[in-house]
Amino acid sequence: MTTLPGLHLATIDTQDTVRIEITGDLDYQTVDLLLGEVTDQLEARPGLKDLHLHFAEVGSVDSMGLSVLLMVHRRTIAAGTRLHLDDRPPSLNRLLDITGTLDYLTATAPTRGAASQHSTTQTPPTTGTAQAARPTGPDSTT
Repeated sequence: MTTLPGLHLATIDTQDTVRIEITGDLDYQTVDLLLGEVTDQLEARPGLKDLHLHFAEVGSVDSMGLSVLLMVHRRTIAAGTRLHLDDRPPSLNRLLDITGTLDYLTATAPTRGAASQHSTTQTPPTTGTAQAARPTGPDSTT
């Protein structure tokens, strides 16, 4: 259990899952506490399958709170761990929806094997394959 004025974290863990219950405001003054707890859990459990952040008792989430959620997402992806944002209050859903991050943060993460095999390079088109023209100029003209 970890506490700062304005934020309280309770961590419940099993063999393959960690659940962090967040109570209070996730803001500029408190985000380091959550990020530290998530980082510690990921480092202590290299085979962690699921990380659940439980938001039922969250008051407000500011831009720093959103930033930390994006950072947590990157770290869980790198660790091959699925991130779950459980019991989100309407205000958090609204923030995630307005910023376009709801689908990004709540999509299922690839498994460890799929994440390591993922390639960002594109294969060139084969001979005879048509490609659509793309804008190339600064004013979106070709």
